[in-house]
Amino acid sequence: MGDIYDSTNYQPGKSIGSLLGRVKVAMMAALDEELTRDRRLAPLELSAAQLSVMASLVGAERKSASDLCKGISYDAGAMTRMLDRLEGKGLIRRNRSPDDRRLVHLELTEEGRAAYPRMRELALAVANRFLRGFTKAEARQLESLLARMLANADAPAVRVSA
Repeated sequence: MGDIYDSTNYQPGKSIGSLLGRVKVAMMAALDEELTRDRRLAPLELSAAQLSVMASLVGAERKSASDLCKGISYDAGAMTRMLDRLEGKGLIRRNRSPDDRRLVHLELTEEGRAAYPRMRELALAVANRFLRGFTKAEARQLESLLARMLANADAPAVRVSA
């Protein structure tokens, strides 16, 4: 099909990568704001990043910090600090594997499971705000296109000639 960008049409600030990055930052900031304003969740001082971690643990069997790092693109040090904060708030717990003491599994606590539905409601509201003016078909198409981009990320790298 050929390349989409070349030296005549590539504008870094208007490229797919730049736009995706800006949308993610804007969505996370909007969700942070909603979490701060919500009278039920504000006392927990939650962040959008913490919601991502908790959402990854909902219904999950035996998730580890390493699994989370891969799933939400966080480095190990930042993930450890985030898990420490969530554990300190009583929203998650760490359990050592009985089969291998080196493995630590993560799970939501009762308090975490109780807070998650409201967090999810706020995330849905933010997502719908960002999709205002889109049809459902357009939103599904955007999801499909982004999934294709992720699949391409797993393909062998293309070498640029010098």
